[in-house]
Amino acid sequence: MTPTELFLQQLVNGLTIGSVYALIALGYTMVYGIIQLINFAHGEVFMTGAYMGLALFLACGVAGAGLASVPLLLGSLALGAAGCSVLGLAIEKIAYRPLRQAPKLSILITAIGVSFFLQNAVMLIFGAQDRYVPSVVPAARWQVMGIVLTPLQGLIFAVTGLTLAVLQGVVYHTSLGRFMRAVAQDPLAARLMGVSVNRVVAATFALGSALAGMGGVLFGMYYSTINFHDGYLTGLKAFTAAVLGGIGNLPGAMLGGLLLGLLESFSAGYLSTQWKNVAAFAVLVLVLLVRPRGLLGERLAEKV
Repeated sequence: MTPTELFLQQLVNGLTIGSVYALIALGYTMVYGIIQLINFAHGEVFMTGAYMGLALFLACGVAGAGLASVPLLLGSLALGAAGCSVLGLAIEKIAYRPLRQAPKLSILITAIGVSFFLQNAVMLIFGAQDRYVPSVVPAARWQVMGIVLTPLQGLIFAVTGLTLAVLQGVVYHTSLGRFMRAVAQDPLAARLMGVSVNRVVAATFALGSALAGMGGVLFGMYYSTINFHDGYLTGLKAFTAAVLGGIGNLPGAMLGGLLLGLLESFSAGYLSTQWKNVAAFAVLVLVLLVRPRGLLGERLAEKV
């Protein structure tokens, strides 16, 4: 492989994993935009989505090398989205809503507690060992200018791009989106105007968790193995992506995820795989020092 082909291959690989980070980062940025809460249990919601996809594959008897199946693929994405959406609603109602007026430290500790609870619950159900995840996407490989592309990578790009487009439409062209922007700008004024703040916050958690669930299913198929610890590190990286792009900003979360994926890919390809995590969190420190509001800036007037 020539240096140019190696560069382009690392570029494609970085955009692929960056797209997954972007899906998770969108959930972080939506919740923060509404109630200024960093939901550190969001990574575990992502991990739970990956295991939901695995559970469906096992229930359908798909193990080993997997079986190319469009209905099974759509079913796994739907299950991950729906299951994690319900999980997000439960987390918001049980863990966060009673503490909404409490000090921020109390909510932070609760988020960490929910994270540990989900980790251990998944470990008890599925075991502590790595679990193999079959891919139900055709295993074709296309070569374009020396770059290897797979249908799964194309699927990840398509899901991420479509998700951002749909979210932008929901936020700026629907009643729910107007309510979200109103609550983000001034919750008390929105409540006085008849907006149900609790319902808006719950809907935001449901949407963000659904994205994380789909990201978990795609992550599992892309890497072929999952572990109950995956949500911790991947969640932190997605949070880094949200901060990098400008937390509270939907296009910023997408941009941050893609840039972080590229940084990891090039660090692993040109330095060492051991350096990719160092590079990711070094970027977080650098952004907080140089541009705390992120590359596109935090949305202050209309947080989403």
